[in-house]
Amino acid sequence: MLTKQGIYLPSVGPVVMEGPSSLLSATRSGPLKLAERSDSSGDAESDPARDMKTHFRVCRFIMETGVKLGMRSVPVATACALYHRFFEHVNVRAYEPYLVAMSCVYLAGKVEEQHIRTRDIINVSHRYFNSGSTPLECDKEFWDLRDSVVQCELLILRQLNFHVSFEHPHKYLLHYLLSVKSLVNRHAWSRTPIAETSWALLRDCYHGAMSIRHKPQHIAIATLYLALNSYGVELPLGEKEWWQVLCEYVSKADIDAVISDLLQLYDMEAKCI
Repeated sequence: MLTKQGIYLPSVGPVVMEGPSSLLSATRSGPLKLAERSDSSGDAESDPARDMKTHFRVCRFIMETGVKLGMRSVPVATACALYHRFFEHVNVRAYEPYLVAMSCVYLAGKVEEQHIRTRDIINVSHRYFNSGSTPLECDKEFWDLRDSVVQCELLILRQLNFHVSFEHPHKYLLHYLLSVKSLVNRHAWSRTPIAETSWALLRDCYHGAMSIRHKPQHIAIATLYLALNSYGVELPLGEKEWWQVLCEYVSKADIDAVISDLLQLYDMEAKCI
């Protein structure tokens, strides 16, 4: 029997973890679904706007969870990309997004060869939703939740047809930063946090689906372009723009499209506070 708080199946009772928008429930019998989840933003907001807020909050949960689990930046990026790719195919109101996020973290660890134990993912998630709580006991409730995370992982794999590898912008941004650093006065470079800002902007891109809509090279160029412009750092002029030298097939329109999407995410962040 389905309820607004979670799913109840005849074989097992509900397993509940208090979440920010709903109760996270797990079962043994199949992928967790939610019939109807209430949204605090109300009916005045359109469905796409509500969905974007939900995805933003859940990706922030993925990133904070990844940090607490000691995950590297690329596995965390893969977890966010898996999450966005999954909800490209299904409605966000059909499945509990935080359970999907937990399974994406688990799957990303395997894909990027940084395996994370399900127990650690569950306990960190539990602390995220219930600050100051103690780790869950290894009782029936814990094992039911663990089974649900694993089953949701299989659902994600089937939904994505096992296409779970992604080309991320990180390697391109590293290459571009090294190239640009050689063109800038070393004192100017040391005074301005171009590299740190570029990496922060890149990380923020994964709060939204722009991370899978744009080419990784375009995202890397756009984040570096925005970081340079933010600090007023100018590069030597040549026959081509510096970004055309680094990436031959990128255009100014491509850069502007990425920056526009990123600024929309920052506007979304202000609304989610």
